[in-house]
Amino acid sequence: MRQDDGAAAGVKRGKVWLIGAGPGNPDLITVRGRELLAQADVVLHDALSHPALLEYCAPDADIRDVGKLGGRSNPSQTWITAQLVELARAGKRVVRLKGGDPLTFARGAEELEDLARAGIAFEVVPGLSSPVGVSAYAGIPLTHRDISSSVTFITGTDRAGVEWSDEAWKKLATATSTVCVLMGMRRIKQISQAIVAGGRAASTPAAVVHWGARPEQRVVTGTLDTIADLAAEAQLTNPAVIIIGEVVSCREQLSWYDRQPLFGKRILVPRPAHQAAETAAAIRDRGADPVVFPVIDIVDPPDFAPLDRGIRDLADYQWCLFTSANGVTKFFERLHAAGLDTRALGPCRIGVIGPKTAGALVSYGIHADVVAKEFVGEGLAEALAQTGDLGRIMIPRALVAREDLPRILRERGARVEVLPAYQTVPASGERAQALSALIEAGRLDVAIFTSSSTVTSTVELLGSRAKELLGRVTVASIGPVTSRTLGDAGIAVDVTAEHYTVTGLLDALEAHFAQA
Repeated sequence: MRQDDGAAAGVKRGKVWLIGAGPGNPDLITVRGRELLAQADVVLHDALSHPALLEYCAPDADIRDVGKLGGRSNPSQTWITAQLVELARAGKRVVRLKGGDPLTFARGAEELEDLARAGIAFEVVPGLSSPVGVSAYAGIPLTHRDISSSVTFITGTDRAGVEWSDEAWKKLATATSTVCVLMGMRRIKQISQAIVAGGRAASTPAAVVHWGARPEQRVVTGTLDTIADLAAEAQLTNPAVIIIGEVVSCREQLSWYDRQPLFGKRILVPRPAHQAAETAAAIRDRGADPVVFPVIDIVDPPDFAPLDRGIRDLADYQWCLFTSANGVTKFFERLHAAGLDTRALGPCRIGVIGPKTAGALVSYGIHADVVAKEFVGEGLAEALAQTGDLGRIMIPRALVAREDLPRILRERGARVEVLPAYQTVPASGERAQALSALIEAGRLDVAIFTSSSTVTSTVELLGSRAKELLGRVTVASIGPVTSRTLGDAGIAVDVTAEHYTVTGLLDALEAHFAQA
């Protein structure tokens, strides 16, 4: 990599990473790209990179939207490149995040040329090119041994935005078996007609894939002589890929993404973003769109003294029970704040209420001794009762929570101490208005509730309109305890999971919509 003369004098120099975000689904970014996002000081992202990718960035990262979209004032390419140079010269680790592959119809080469001229060190992290990813998610193979042995990728306009001539399209018409056109929606009719004029049969299958590899994906298929009108009727615009060739006929048999029962459903996840990441990823895996919306905030309890005393006296406890991942996180934060590590647990045995909480423990190098078979407090109490003498038990948990677990354990002779590790507080009134607006606009299909606390907080946030507004969406509960809380609040439950996990909840939702 080139560096300017200042580097030789010991002046700190930054670097620019040009990273491909992939075609849509945020899970399609490379491992290298995700790692670099987490390390970046500044991220300049375009409009086609999925917003969820920004969740990989460090909390203090400077994130800048430099995407180009119609109907708004967009930054110029010259300004973007100048920013990359300026930030790198200031010693910053800069990520330039671009949809698809950064060197395929993404002006990445132009940015690299300017960086090279400025003596800025850079690295390219390839991404899955949009026509490759989009066609796969549409169930359309770009090549096929029987019907297509070649493929062409072409953009609808050149660098200056000048449209290709009809003569150019005619030459392309029969040059390869499959043609993928990017950014060609504005001239789709003229392009189709020119390719037919160039010798391709008007009956050749053609497709338009809009927002491919995302829950918003829409696919229209037809032939060269009908695809333009069909796309216009469906109101498809950019971003879209036009695919022309016999391979389009494979979609009828090979489509998979948009056949999933939850495909395209917008699912409310009423939890803080940092806690909802795994749930959101699981929802995207099913072709649905997670709408992560914090209805509560997790804050410190009024007093950490009881928890700190419990940690100091860990050797005197026979059991430490965790009922949530939040409890695990807060417990170990206080443990480490006291200058201790996992060795302080000593002979104290660990019990958890479910696999997610058990997973949170594993991140600290600890495997639970007991995991409740039924993921509720009563299930954990029953599991502990089978181990014999219970002795002294600590439960680091929320300040306000269900009392069934400590009550049952005390009835069985245990000495139980509930130690507040955190508390939940209602979200702001502005968030209530935002959530109400989403539901009223019909932009939510499902609301999932993974605990009684999410029910209580959502109902409190929506206030007197909670029953009316939640009645407009499919309400899904992770288990009977949460369903009972919903019922107590007057909220009708449409789906209750048989297995009390997020996977079980999504399975139940799929079965519900498959039968609809």
